[in-house]
Amino acid sequence: MKRHLGAACLAACLALASVQPAHALFGAGDVVFDPSNYSQNVLQAARALQQINNQIRGLQNQVLMLQNMAKHLERLDYSSLGAIQAALGRINLLMAQAEGIAFRVDRTEQELARLYPKEYAATVTTDELARDARGRWEHSMDALRLTMLVQAEVVQNVETDSGELARLLAESQAAIGSLQAQQATNQLVALSTKQQLQTQELVAAQYRAEALERARAAAAQEQARAQFDRFLGDGKAYTPLD
Repeated sequence: MKRHLGAACLAACLALASVQPAHALFGAGDVVFDPSNYSQNVLQAARALQQINNQIRGLQNQVLMLQNMAKHLERLDYSSLGAIQAALGRINLLMAQAEGIAFRVDRTEQELARLYPKEYAATVTTDELARDARGRWEHSMDALRLTMLVQAEVVQNVETDSGELARLLAESQAAIGSLQAQQATNQLVALSTKQQLQTQELVAAQYRAEALERARAAAAQEQARAQFDRFLGDGKAYTPLD
């Protein structure tokens, strides 16, 4: 298109130059060739052609810029946010359903004061000691059960995360614009954050189980002391006869 347009402009300029009357050098009415006028017409035609070419290049650059902007603003078709939220929701549900001592400060303080006393009173009965020992054992079993459930959930999530990671990397590499690349990167960051959060949940469950087991051992020692004191009584187990 450029060549045809330039050739047409040049031909038009040359045609105009060929019919331009020059000053009569040989007499009135005679048409002669004027080199100076011809050169000026050729230069004007060349400048006009250059301007047209510049305008065409400018329009092409604008079209390319608009196409690039459209690519950069194109959204990513894939989202892993729903799967990430669902996985974290399952772990949070397990933690919220923790039996025995829940993950709440007020309830933890109440249960520790009730079943893990620093010292038993002298009036404590054998039935009360046995009841507390049973409650502490149930707490330890519940904590171990929760830890195993969270571990199983995390392992399943890791298997799922492997597929999500491969999909997100493929989407990131195939991104055609900055918006798609940024969205894929954001989802990769979200996946990494989810893995960190579920690891923290698992660590919390494990530490809870270990802490309850240690507290149970300490309470068992205090219970043994209380039972021994009850066995001794006032220290006068034998009273001689008169």
